[in-house]
Amino acid sequence: MKMLALALAAGALTLTAPASALTGANTIETPEAKAASAELAQDAYADFVKKFDRTSLKPNQYVWNDKGAKGEPRIVVSLEKQMAFAYRGDTLVGAASVSTAKEGKITPTGIFPVWLKKPMHYSKKYDNAPMPYMQMIDQYGIALHAGHNPGYPASAGCIRLPKDFAKNIYAMTNIGTTVHIGA
Repeated sequence: MKMLALALAAGALTLTAPASALTGANTIETPEAKAASAELAQDAYADFVKKFDRTSLKPNQYVWNDKGAKGEPRIVVSLEKQMAFAYRGDTLVGAASVSTAKEGKITPTGIFPVWLKKPMHYSKKYDNAPMPYMQMIDQYGIALHAGHNPGYPASAGCIRLPKDFAKNIYAMTNIGTTVHIGA
């Protein structure tokens, strides 16, 4: 299934236009993409436990070790664990606690390319709320960004990250970088 998720992501980004033409409509939210992303989220958590010798992170906590890591960046988010995982190639380089959609809101699952990046963005929907290190992944305003991270689902749908983790992944990703979000 891991290979399916990576193949789906690679195929989708290849079949779409160049990175400069990516929009929030270039997402893959099929049942196969959702299942593959859920499996990648489980695998990422297992990688986290093995590499960092821990089973959880406190709210707003992250770990990072990118020594010797090479390859294309990708991000994996686990809604179940409320964690995000950063990879270079097949090497896990970081993990963080996150806050995703609260009850009544939705953080979508599937495969999403980063299609817009801004070091500082202000929400058009939510009272001009600051969204530092914003990376937009869909056409409805869902993004990865630094923000309030109480350790449980509390956002309107975005993936809120610890500030320094958000800064690290912002620096390593590009337009077109794949984000897998699994339940």
